[in-house]
Amino acid sequence: MESIPPGVSSAGVLAQMMPAHWITIQVILVFFLATLVRSALGFGEALIAVPLLAFVIPVEVAAPAAVLVSITVALIIVMQDWRRVHVNSALWLVVPTFLGIPLGLLLLKSFPERIVEAILGVLVAAFALYSLLSRRNHELKNDRLAGFFGFTAGVLGGAYGINGPPLAIYGSLRRWSPEHFRATLQAYFLPASLAGMAGYWFGGLWTPAVNHFYLMSLPGVFVAIFLGRAINRRMRSHRFISYVHLGLTAIGVLLLLKAL
Repeated sequence: MESIPPGVSSAGVLAQMMPAHWITIQVILVFFLATLVRSALGFGEALIAVPLLAFVIPVEVAAPAAVLVSITVALIIVMQDWRRVHVNSALWLVVPTFLGIPLGLLLLKSFPERIVEAILGVLVAAFALYSLLSRRNHELKNDRLAGFFGFTAGVLGGAYGINGPPLAIYGSLRRWSPEHFRATLQAYFLPASLAGMAGYWFGGLWTPAVNHFYLMSLPGVFVAIFLGRAINRRMRSHRFISYVHLGLTAIGVLLLLKAL
């Protein structure tokens, strides 16, 4: 059996029994899938990457590697489509996020994770299903409520690393086009992910194992970014919003299942 990169041996008995190259292949495939979803819809990779990676590598390796991939995805998309970024919206979302993170950390220590995940799952799924089934097209005409959604994203991100749902809900209510939705959310994720990676650095979690899996996954990540961009550009606005709501419904159901 080949030697396993540093930090992988604590992933569990199953992971320890796997050849190192098979572990790496699984990590590459997970990051490819998560990045494809992220690039096509603009969000949703958080509940794909880390939970699946946790089956084969330690969470303390999976989470920083996922954040490194998130930084890469956001940076490339913003560089590609910076003209489609709603700058004011991104700023109004980002700044309150950093204010919400400390409350999220307090929430993590004060309430059982399963209860919060169950409540969040019900709320996200309920909103998404209502939006899919309702004949009314609710729309926010301006960014007055952006601070609320950004703050909520910060709270959930600080507590459980789940920033995406509040941002996706906000983008759907603003009725952004697929291109603007995708680009603006990446303009949010870029500074948020950089801050998260800084935390991992200071916490001593940016290890050689993290770099190993990140670098090995890069070719697939690049392909997924451009493939996701092509998919995003082929979506019509009204169908795209429906896909966003379907994605939110899936996230809500996954959170409920995780809470059981």
